[in-house]
Amino acid sequence: MLRRKEKKEEKEKEGEKKSSEVKEAVAGLIYGMSAHAVTRQMLKTRMYLEHLFMLITLGDMMGIPILPPYYSLKLLPYAVPNVKTWKRSMLKERDVTDMLY
Repeated sequence: MLRRKEKKEEKEKEGEKKSSEVKEAVAGLIYGMSAHAVTRQMLKTRMYLEHLFMLITLGDMMGIPILPPYYSLKLLPYAVPNVKTWKRSMLKERDVTDMLY
């Protein structure tokens, strides 16, 4: 009698696990069909705005003095963590295929 209950409970747990996996897969499918493109576009826009901010504040590194050095120095502590990757992305050679992604 006890074994039957245990087997029944195990089957219920397996059924719940499968149903949760199916729900997760359906949720991922719906997300991919509806919101994935919007999310990618928002992240790309954020990246461009961050690059613009870095160019305005630290343009002196690239030879483009836009903002007076006084204000650049005030904003420097906020920009320091991103300087290395920003310089690499600004100086990277671009190709036509880069625009596809």
